[in-house]
Amino acid sequence: MLQQTTLEQIIPGQCAVIQGISAGRELSRRMIALGLRPGSQLLVLRRAALHGPLQVRIGHTEIMIRRGEAAKIWVQPCPGGPT
Repeated sequence: MLQQTTLEQIIPGQCAVIQGISAGRELSRRMIALGLRPGSQLLVLRRAALHGPLQVRIGHTEIMIRRGEAAKIWVQPCPGGPT
C-alpha cells in the first residue's frame, strides 16, 4: 500500500497523484480551477527557500503553490517512483 502524505512534503523531482483536498469551499474551488483535482498527476519542480512556494507541473501547466495550501493537498507518490 502506498503512503499518503501532503504535497508540501514531496521533494523536487518527485511525481505524485492527488488523492484529495482538505480545504474550505473557496480554496478548493480555486485549486480545482488550477487543475489540482483528485486523480491528477503532478511533478514537483522546485521548492523556494525560507518556506516559500512550491513550483509544480500538472500536464503542460506550471504553477506556484503556497506551502500552506500545499499542506492541504493529500497525495500519494506515483507508482514506480519519480518521473
